[in-house]
Amino acid sequence: VQLQAFGGGLVQRWGSLRLPCAVSGSDFSTAGMAWYRQVSGKQRELVAGSTYGGRTHYADSVKGRFTISRENAKNTVYLQMNSLKPEDTAVYLCKMRRYVSGIEYWGRGTLVTVSS
Repeated sequence: VQLQAFGGGLVQRWGSLRLPCAVSGSDFSTAGMAWYRQVSGKQRELVAGSTYGGRTHYADSVKGRFTISRENAKNTVYLQMNSLKPEDTAVYLCKMRRYVSGIEYWGRGTLVTVSS
């Protein structure tokens, strides 16, 4: 199973980015998907999650600005990020968690840099 997040880059404050995370080697329609972010020297932070049933949850810091969505036909989960702030600068990683076994898979991250 491989997960690959991409779409990061440099964006100005209040700008937008959409990050796709493509899953290969497994059907993720019955798995939970989540986006995390990590800043060097700090703990990894849960940003947004989506259950296989489609329920979503968000960190308070991104509510109203970020949206997680999934396209099961393409085995891809997205993170739409709007109204970006410099404090959103981080490496963004996606995670898949199998519903029955609880096994987790992580992808390599993509760097998002928000300039002030």
